[in-house]
Amino acid sequence: MIHNREMLPSQPAPRRSIGPFAWLKANLFSGPVNTLVTLAGLYLLYWLLTPTIQWAFIEADWQGASPDDCTSAGACWVFVNARLDQFIYGLYPSEETWRINIVFALFTALIAWLAIPRLPYKRWIAIITLFVFPVIAYVLMHGGYFGLPRVSTQRWGGLTLTLVLAVVGMVAALPIGVILALGRRSTMPIIRSVCVIFIEFWRGAPLITILFMASVMLPLFMPTGVDIDRLIRALVGITLFQSAYMAEVVRGGLQAIPNGQDEAAAALGMSYWKRMGLIVLPQALKMMIPGIVNTFISLFKDTTLVMIIGLFDLLGIVQAALSDSRWLGFDVEGYVFTAFVFWIFCFSMSRYSQYLERRLHTGH
Repeated sequence: MIHNREMLPSQPAPRRSIGPFAWLKANLFSGPVNTLVTLAGLYLLYWLLTPTIQWAFIEADWQGASPDDCTSAGACWVFVNARLDQFIYGLYPSEETWRINIVFALFTALIAWLAIPRLPYKRWIAIITLFVFPVIAYVLMHGGYFGLPRVSTQRWGGLTLTLVLAVVGMVAALPIGVILALGRRSTMPIIRSVCVIFIEFWRGAPLITILFMASVMLPLFMPTGVDIDRLIRALVGITLFQSAYMAEVVRGGLQAIPNGQDEAAAALGMSYWKRMGLIVLPQALKMMIPGIVNTFISLFKDTTLVMIIGLFDLLGIVQAALSDSRWLGFDVEGYVFTAFVFWIFCFSMSRYSQYLERRLHTGH
C-alpha cells in the first residue's frame, strides 16, 4: 500500500459561503422570521429616512446670507453658514480668530502624533501636550503678552469654549480620580474617610447646582477685591464633579485586578507606589478604557450646562443666535447642527477607545 506523505494544498471556500450575498443570507435572511423582521426594518428605515434626506439635502437651501435666501420647503442651512464664525469662535474678535486657529491646529497635530503608533518620541510629545501646550494656548487665546491684544474670557464662546471646558476637564479629572480611587482603597482611615466624603459629596450633587454655587456663592467667601474669573470657576466645578465619577471608574478597575499581582510585586521588594505605577494601574487602566471614555463623553455633553452661569458654549451661542428677530423660526436647523457637532466628537472618542481596546488586548 502506498501512503501519500505530502500535505494537500488548501482549497478555497465554497462560493456560496463567502461574499456579501452569503453574509446577507446568514445574518438577515436566514429564515422566515428573520426575513420578515429584515423587510419590516428596511421599510421603517425607508419611511423615516426618505423625508429626512429630502428635507436636509434635496430641498435644502445652502447658499445665501439672509433669511430671504431660504425659498424652498427644506432646511435653511443659510442660517448656519451666516452664523458659522460665531458658532465656532463665540464673541471673539474676528480679526484675532487666527490665534484660535493656531491653537486648534497645534492641538490636532499633538493628538494625532500621540494617536499614530508608528511616530517616535511619544514621551516627549506627551510632556509637551500636558505642560507646554496649555501655556501656549493660554498666551495665544487670552493675549496680553508679546504684543497680542488681550481678549477677556467673557468673549470666548461657541465650539471654542466647549472644547476648552471639555479638554481641561478631561485632563484634570483623570489624575484626580486616580488619586481619589487609591485613597479610597487606602488602609489609613483618615485618608480613606476624606476620599469617601469627597466622592460621595460631589457625586450626590447635580452638576447644574455645582456650577451655580461656583458662580454665585464662591465669590461671597473670597476676600474683598479678589475676583475669580467665571471660566475658572466653571472649570473647577466641572473638574471636581467629574473626578468623583472618575474615581469610581478607577476603583472598579482596581478591584478587578487579582490581589496576587500586588502580592507578587510586594514579594519582590517593590514599594507601594512602584507596585501601583508599574504593575496594578497599567493593567487596571487597560480594563477601564470603556468606563473612562464613557465618563469623558458625559463630560463633553455636560459642558452645555455652563449656560446657567452666563457662558455661551456651542449650544448657548446657537440659542442666542435663534433669538435674533431676523432668524426666528430656524430652531430646527440650529439644534440639528449642534447635535451633529456633538455627535462627531462623541463618536470619534468612542471609536478611538475601541481601537485602544483592540490594540491593548494582550491577555490577562
